[in-house]
Amino acid sequence: MTSARRCYFSKEKRCAKSQTFLICQTGRSYQLSVGNDFNLALSQPTVSAILTETLEVLEQLICALVINLEMSEEENMEAKIYFFEKAGFPGVVGCVDGTHIKISAPSKLEQGLYFNRKGFFSLNAMIICDHKMRIRYFDARCAGSSHDLLVWNISSAKRALRERYNSGVRNTWLLCDAGYRLEPYLMTPYRSASEGSAEAVYNTKHAKTRNIIERTIGVLKTRLRCLLGARQLHYKPEKTTQIANVCAALHNVCIKYNVDISSHDSPSEAENTPDMIEVDVSENSQNLEARKYGRK
Repeated sequence: MTSARRCYFSKEKRCAKSQTFLICQTGRSYQLSVGNDFNLALSQPTVSAILTETLEVLEQLICALVINLEMSEEENMEAKIYFFEKAGFPGVVGCVDGTHIKISAPSKLEQGLYFNRKGFFSLNAMIICDHKMRIRYFDARCAGSSHDLLVWNISSAKRALRERYNSGVRNTWLLCDAGYRLEPYLMTPYRSASEGSAEAVYNTKHAKTRNIIERTIGVLKTRLRCLLGARQLHYKPEKTTQIANVCAALHNVCIKYNVDISSHDSPSEAENTPDMIEVDVSENSQNLEARKYGRK
């Protein structure tokens, strides 16, 4: 690269351009097409180098800034009121679930770790969301063969909630599915509840309250399309984790500034995604964004 070309790509310009590349990758996920489509006359290795540099910057700066498990007293009360009014489930401040992020085949020595029960290579990312569909915690370090419970058990989120409980905080829970274990701060549904029983009523309220995490995952993957199950990220697992972390942070930024995803939603592509389902989205404007989404 000539000295003039190095001068042209100042730090600021490279950062701005590479953010564009990252957003574009949510739609294409191919570095060569990014350079060509925007008429930047950049080679694939240059795009790769810029992306790597920017991922590190964005991960260090914005992830810690906009993804925060800690909630103020006002936020806690607001979440509890929202979830109670929704389904009559008291004390809920958020919901947790896992979702698979598809990747290309890793090295042969690692393939057994990343090959998941659904039949493809992936990372198993754990997500905690609040009542506004903001991501409060995101962990995409674990290989696809890892069970959701394992990801939860080794997470800093569990440690933080346990410490909070041991310090005297009560009547504050996250909701999860039956793949997790019941804990003082983690509420699971009953298994095999008899129809009409109190347990079945509890399960209905639990499911109605908890479905916000599935909508959050759907909106995240609709906004940042490189995470969709119909695609895969062509990077090593470590870099895929970086991309997923930054995508989660960008999702929160979009929510903060009320960025609508409808303009990015391609009906033709969405209809061809095999894991699309319909959900009830009549409750608020954020829910309307999740009318269709790619599930786990």
